[in-house]
Amino acid sequence: MAHTYLRCLALAELAFVSARFFHHRCALAQREKSFTLSKFEDLQLAKPLLRALETKGYEIATPIQADAIPHVMKGSDLVGCAQTGTGKTAAFALPTLHRLLTAGKRNPSAREQRKIRVLVLAPTRELTAQIGDSFSAYGRYTKLRHVMIYGGVSQVPQVRKLKGGVDTLIATPGRLIDLIGQGHVDLSHVEMLIFDEADQMLDMGFIHDLRRIVSHVPPKRQTLMFSATMPAEIRKLADEWLNKPANVQTARASAPAEKVEQSVYFVERRMKVQLLEQFLQKTATGRTLVFSRTKHGADKLVKHLQKAKIRGAAIHGNKSQSARKRALEQFKSKSPPVLVATDVAARGLDIRDVEHVINYDLPETPETYVHRIGRTGRAGAEGRAVSFCTSDEVYQLRGIEKLIRRKIEIATDHPEFSSDVAPPATVGSGKSARRGNQKPRWQKGGRGKPKSGGAKGRSKGSTSGGRPGSGGKPAGKTGGAKRRRRPAASSKG
Repeated sequence: MAHTYLRCLALAELAFVSARFFHHRCALAQREKSFTLSKFEDLQLAKPLLRALETKGYEIATPIQADAIPHVMKGSDLVGCAQTGTGKTAAFALPTLHRLLTAGKRNPSAREQRKIRVLVLAPTRELTAQIGDSFSAYGRYTKLRHVMIYGGVSQVPQVRKLKGGVDTLIATPGRLIDLIGQGHVDLSHVEMLIFDEADQMLDMGFIHDLRRIVSHVPPKRQTLMFSATMPAEIRKLADEWLNKPANVQTARASAPAEKVEQSVYFVERRMKVQLLEQFLQKTATGRTLVFSRTKHGADKLVKHLQKAKIRGAAIHGNKSQSARKRALEQFKSKSPPVLVATDVAARGLDIRDVEHVINYDLPETPETYVHRIGRTGRAGAEGRAVSFCTSDEVYQLRGIEKLIRRKIEIATDHPEFSSDVAPPATVGSGKSARRGNQKPRWQKGGRGKPKSGGAKGRSKGSTSGGRPGSGGKPAGKTGGAKRRRRPAASSKG
């Protein structure tokens, strides 16, 4: 009896080992398959596209491209999530051009009017222009036409191009809604609908415009949704607008590029400008991008830099399109100024050789931090991301560290500007030993929420009328604390 039991046990163990070996072989086979598909010539793209890639010197596809292109070429809906700087634009531009050349309804002869077959939606003017450049580069050996429409410039030349007939329309939601209302855009023949940086469009308040646009597009279509992060709202829209989509995620959502060196300076707010000047003069010798929370703050920073004889330029939503384009061209030149930007530039812009990204103000949401520092370390290059953190930004810093699942190294090479906002090391499971790491009690819903009209209701130990422990205005100066309002994102196309 015991002998039979041992024999059965041995057979079960053998079966388990065999199953594991089979699983391992399948995994290796899949890995080898992925490796063989990493070259563009193996993806079976149309010959004009391969010729364009060869002209650009591109031979190897990035992971998001190798994974997404076959699904799109087959006509499947797709949700793509990858780090910034990994080639998401080419991941949809190349298979889209391929399908325009080989599938669906062929465009009519030159005598007939071309119909819009592809609609690409992007949140900002800069990203729209960049996508248009990609379609131009990859479609240079085809007869396909595309047009870009966005706000901030006259619509007259855009409408003129639309009347000439186009295959692909690349647009920001705001300007597209305007032109649809004026009768200049017909989306009834759209075969492919593409959302790029979908989460930023939601953050900027475009959800109602997006729903209106989708209502003008035929329900029978191929839909692609690309983004660097995939919050619950995006998943919900994907379930609503996409049909059994393939899901491609080449890295953990909201993960920064691995080759970006991250550090943080703890500094008093009044010393931020001096620290920035010293850092730019002594450390940041290459192409440098500085992020400010507000448009006014960006302009003010540029004036401070110019007084310190440091060339600077600002880019934000209040700048005209020509001014923004001029600033970007200067930044891409061989002698670039320091570019000070709001988060309008945090997504999609593909500027090569950005060596330093400086978060002069920490962003309100942790995901924005990932998008900001994604401007450096692109396409496998190395980069450095530096953040300036004041006493009222420590809670935001801890949220960032929680999202990226790592502690950001504390920089100490400019001790003359350092502050004791946070300790030089963390304790326990990533929690700071200082009170600056903790969320104010009145935000947690506990006792001590400040009330207007005096000291009543202030949290214990606070002598200010502002945020507890922030060292704000003296007691009796003003009514209770006011929470910092998140600046409204520009809804301009």
